[in-house]
Amino acid sequence: MVRAFEASRARLDALFEAFRDFEIEDATHLFKEALVSGAKLHFTHPYETLSDVDQLVDEVYRPLATAIPDLERRMTIKVQGRAAAGDEMVGVCGYYTGAFRKPYLGIRPTGQQVTMRFHEFFRLGADGVQEVQAVWDIPELLMQAGAWPMAPALRRAWNVPAPIPQDGMHRPAATSEASAESLRIVAEMLTAMGRHPQEPASVMRLEDFWHPRMSWYGPAAIGTCRGIEGFRNGHQIPFLRALPDRSGNVGGGYYFGQGPYVAFTAWPGMKMSVSGDGWLGINPTGQHITMRSLDFWRVEHGLIRENWVLVDMLHVWQQLGVDVIARASEMCSQLERDENYR
Repeated sequence: MVRAFEASRARLDALFEAFRDFEIEDATHLFKEALVSGAKLHFTHPYETLSDVDQLVDEVYRPLATAIPDLERRMTIKVQGRAAAGDEMVGVCGYYTGAFRKPYLGIRPTGQQVTMRFHEFFRLGADGVQEVQAVWDIPELLMQAGAWPMAPALRRAWNVPAPIPQDGMHRPAATSEASAESLRIVAEMLTAMGRHPQEPASVMRLEDFWHPRMSWYGPAAIGTCRGIEGFRNGHQIPFLRALPDRSGNVGGGYYFGQGPYVAFTAWPGMKMSVSGDGWLGINPTGQHITMRSLDFWRVEHGLIRENWVLVDMLHVWQQLGVDVIARASEMCSQLERDENYR
């Protein structure tokens, strides 16, 4: 069985290597080599759940590769490990990049190099990948195209960096003890954080878990927060004010680690109701929503130093009756009409 998983990992690594210099004509063959027939394919909104590799290539990757002909997929973090239920997992973090030459999802090209973050998780079986859960930061691309139709980010939106020690892809072999300790620290942090706001903020014991120079790299629609105070003011306080009853779904997802790195994915990972004001200009209607939040953490000397977070924000707004892509496309159409009028 170990050898079987190694073969599955090797085929997935071959896919990663080939996709660094992306060639759309090779995509179908490479995916079929790495994925089992009938694999579950969960992708970011507006793509959602896909039926097979052909649909994945034709509806997801081909439009992106057409819009960005020199598309590259650059990885900055790779974590592999076994989740609690025994599932063999691989999680990768990075960004797609290249020159934006043709329209994508109705968005006007810029002609310039753009970036779009991704968090992609793969559940392995003995004969290949059995499930994919992937969130792309499409709002990041819309912002670079000047077509962001929603409220500004609360903090800086940028092409977030690789880990401080630059070991996200290559690092010394991890001991099971080191991996278990990182998993313990992040799990205890999540448990403590989940007790607030029903209990005072002090129950979160943020200083016990987070490095004083922590960086929280949120999706472009939220931004990056620096330090514990920056995290509280830039994200957590407005988030919990709007969504005070949020609850996680750790047991229904995949939580695993490798050395100082911990990863989590679930589809969805949280549920809540929008009952307060102050988060990204969203009206507090009491609407119940779910949230896809795919995370990576890096532990340093017993404290969490960096946290990469991608939330499927387009899916959040879609549940609230807002089609962000349609709004962005209309913005681009208005600009074109104005230019033609002049």
